[in-house]
Parts: sequence; C-alpha cells; structure tokens
Amino acid sequence: MWIPVLAVLVSILLGTFILISRDSKSGRRKDDHSIAKHDKGSNVYSKAEISLHNKRTDCWIIIKDKVYDVTSYVEEHPGGDAILAHAGDDSTEGFYGPQHATRVFDMIDDFYIGNLEL
Repeated sequence: MWIPVLAVLVSILLGTFILISRDSKSGRRKDDHSIAKHDKGSNVYSKAEISLHNKRTDCWIIIKDKVYDVTSYVEEHPGGDAILAHAGDDSTEGFYGPQHATRVFDMIDDFYIGNLEL
C-alpha cells in the first residue's frame, strides 16, 4: 500500500522540481514578467503616451526627463493627492520642492520605467 502512495509523492515532487527549474533557467520568477516589461533604461516614452497615465489607478510622472510609474505609491504618498497634481506630466518642480525629505531621492529609483522622448 505504501508503494503507490510513495510513487505519487515522488511524481509530484519531480514535477514541481521540473517547473521550478525551468523558470529559474530563464532567470526570473513567474511574477517577474511585469518587471521585464519595464526593463530599466530600455523604454522611451513620448509626452503624449505619458499623459494617458494621469489617474489615481494609473499614475506616471516625469522627473528630469525620466519616467516613473508611481501608481503603487499614490495611496501611500504622505502629501495625499498632491502627487496627482502632475499625474501624466512633468513633476520635476514639485518633486524637488522643500516639502520632500531627502529619502525621496533614494525611493524614486524603485519606480523608474524609462526615459522621456526628447
């Protein structure tokens, strides 16, 4: 009776191992596809394209000709909806305003998705 149960368990473990190993050979996990879509520095966006991302649920901003998708940060923004004032547009002036602590300069890189088309 133990042999069939053991055979099923070994099959499950082997199948799981094969799936994990196949994903790791590609160098990314299954949930990394969205990250790959916005590979740092590989994308260039026009102002027209960026302007479409101007909502709380889809918020891109431009800071010094770099494009950032800050959608996931909108609800956490300590300044409330102020982050939406320039959603889909250039936020350089507001970003470098006196209201921001120096830690925002380190945080912003996490949201970088590409460059502004010049």
